[in-house]
Amino acid sequence: MLKVHDTLSGKLEVFEPINPGAVGMYVCGVTVYDRSHIGHARALVCFDVIYRYLKFIGYDVKFVRNLTDVDDKIIKRAVDRGVPAQQVSEENIAAFNEDMAVLRCLRPDLEPKATEHIDEMIELIGELIDKDLAYEAQGDVYFAVDKLPAYGKLSHRKLDDMMAGARIEVDDRKRHAMDFALWKASKPDEPAWDSPWGKGRPGWHIECSAMSSKYLGQPFDIHGGGNDLVFPHHENEIAQSEGAKGCTLARYWLHNGMVNLGTEKMSKSAGNMMTIQACAEEYGGEALRYLVVGTHYRGPLDFSVERLQEQKKGLDRIYVCLTRADEALSQNAATVDESTKAKYVDDFREGMDEDFNTSRALASFHDALRAMNRHLDAHEWSQAAGCREALRDIATVLGVGAQDPCEYLDSQKHQTLSGCDLSAEEIEALIQERIEARKSKNFARADEIRDDLKARGIILEDSPSGTTWKTA
Repeated sequence: MLKVHDTLSGKLEVFEPINPGAVGMYVCGVTVYDRSHIGHARALVCFDVIYRYLKFIGYDVKFVRNLTDVDDKIIKRAVDRGVPAQQVSEENIAAFNEDMAVLRCLRPDLEPKATEHIDEMIELIGELIDKDLAYEAQGDVYFAVDKLPAYGKLSHRKLDDMMAGARIEVDDRKRHAMDFALWKASKPDEPAWDSPWGKGRPGWHIECSAMSSKYLGQPFDIHGGGNDLVFPHHENEIAQSEGAKGCTLARYWLHNGMVNLGTEKMSKSAGNMMTIQACAEEYGGEALRYLVVGTHYRGPLDFSVERLQEQKKGLDRIYVCLTRADEALSQNAATVDESTKAKYVDDFREGMDEDFNTSRALASFHDALRAMNRHLDAHEWSQAAGCREALRDIATVLGVGAQDPCEYLDSQKHQTLSGCDLSAEEIEALIQERIEARKSKNFARADEIRDDLKARGIILEDSPSGTTWKTA
């Protein structure tokens, strides 16, 4: 039985979708003014795993994730570069899709852009004005927070508490200091659209209310995002949507934790961000994904280059084991031992059913991997095949170890050998010579080969499954 931690109730709740067998899920996407960073990767991978698991256990899932393609940051970047704002957003959408691919994330079912839903936003703002929950002020439109008694229920704060210590820009046009913009009057050289209140553009929060309602209806099942969005973004979404429609926006609110660099939160303002692109070029996108799924989605993720390097090594070992298994099982045809498979898949599901606990699910993956190696060593082919099938099922959800093992290892071996005068084929030949030397107890020659390769920038790693190599 799947249970999820709901930010709104603050409790672990039994998951019961509104329509049995079907799930509507909306996750806040990125603002496309720059390349996505590791913080974005955390949210992207976490909700990709949730999406995959819901499908894995039989739900018909409709996953919607928006793209914010009109925003102050996009406009500033366009002005700085002297190009149209649309050019900035389109370039970064293309870059975002590249990042999604290297992280091995599935595409959502729908990925609407804010600029393509201006009419829906204007209509929603009109509904709020008609209900006296919003007001126009010199071309801007604001939501009146004090008109909604439940405002603050997601972040569990009262309006007076929000005011205390808050850095609030003074604006005499607002009726209350915490009122937030639904529509912004246009400024020179900014993107603008016609509206009943004059030319302008939407505020940030209104786009998600308009698009989630259009594509999933209201209420829908799951609303997700990083926990930095709880306030004000998701709080304001609730105010807009529930104020306009008079019903709940989403049944469950799920939020992933932030990424830390040592004791410091990773952020652009701190200047300690690493882009997904840079990370993938150095270590591969799947290594970053492996790091993310090793921590429960709600907890903080401690990031370091050293941890990422270890994940890359671990990932290589996984694929070496899978290659060994695939080769052995192809040569020793055996029926899959279903009880062995079920043992590990059931354990995996128990972990995932406890609020998508990927760290426990990953432990099930490693348990199955170790058991598979033991069965291979004992020539217990049916049990080994059962473990291999369990690993395939688990990898389908976690997105780790799901590539063709031979293709993965081949891609690693044929990476650019910077500073080395050997080809991948020559390295493999020396490794094979070393294996033969060790078999004949010529350990001096085996050590000589290892040391010579090390001097030329090639590091050998021995394991029970065989020998792998990497550049220093």
